[in-house]
Amino acid sequence: MEPRVSIIMGSTSDLPVMEKAAVVLEEMEIPFEINALSAHRTPDAVEEFAKKARYRGIKVIIAGAGMAAHLPGVIAAMTPVPVIGVPVKASLDGMDSLLSIVQMPPGIPVATVGINGAKNAGLLATQMIATGDDEIYEKFKDYKNTLKDKIEKANKELKEVSYKFKTN
Repeated sequence: MEPRVSIIMGSTSDLPVMEKAAVVLEEMEIPFEINALSAHRTPDAVEEFAKKARYRGIKVIIAGAGMAAHLPGVIAAMTPVPVIGVPVKASLDGMDSLLSIVQMPPGIPVATVGINGAKNAGLLATQMIATGDDEIYEKFKDYKNTLKDKIEKANKELKEVSYKFKTN
């Protein structure tokens, strides 16, 4: 089994956030890998990873980073593989990370999810993979239907809640 998605984090201290992407990929049965690489402490390893990702079968890279959060952008600068950035809340309520990732220069796009939004990064990676994989597409459609079902169930339960002036 070869990985199709790579989850990269600047430090293993980011794992409690980034593992949410792993859970999604696991549920969707998409092979993935997880590694720690630092744009500042291991720049040569980041470069080697980014330049070889496509040739190893990686279709999407999910890169999480906190504070200066250069990792997603550095990876995106070195590979044509789509990069999803996950700003990790490490300081300044994560706003430093968010702005570092989302404000990329023209020509170096990084899709960016919300602060600590690794679950959405996993879902976005799933959607990207699904564009060329009918089985994953069907799994993602099923997932979306479960979201709809949850809301429909919640509305049925809300109908049972009684208030004197509630009209529905």
